[in-house]
Amino acid sequence: MGDKVYVGWDEFHQDVKSLCDKIRQSGKYNKIVAVSRGGLVPAGIIAYELNIRNMAVINIATYIGAEHLKLDEVDMPEYVGAVDEKTLIVDDLSDSGQTLQVLRRQFPKGRYVTVYAKPKGLDEVDLFARAMPEKWIVFPWDVE
Repeated sequence: MGDKVYVGWDEFHQDVKSLCDKIRQSGKYNKIVAVSRGGLVPAGIIAYELNIRNMAVINIATYIGAEHLKLDEVDMPEYVGAVDEKTLIVDDLSDSGQTLQVLRRQFPKGRYVTVYAKPKGLDEVDLFARAMPEKWIVFPWDVE
């Protein structure tokens, strides 16, 4: 149990609301791209909190199980429409930063936000609610 951090629903929701405060302070946004699957829940909350109705979903995986893929092994995401500096690209966690690194290649103007960031992923995220240790994060939807 010591090698994992468990995040409950109430804690997660408060952290997303904290992220929304940081997003509001950083500017105005008119579109959200949720990174599936982890970014779907926070993107929905952010959309309601910031009253953003223009949303898209992008499916990308930079790992299989606990194994990270090499950057050239990652399938580039599908087209999600125009992504500019008023677009939030939302994920639950910047772990190694690899997912955001791949997405930045295709969408360099987007604003990258995650609820949590680990030390190795800090450089790839623009805004996040809370720093986390290099431990496995168990989200409320992952609890068995």
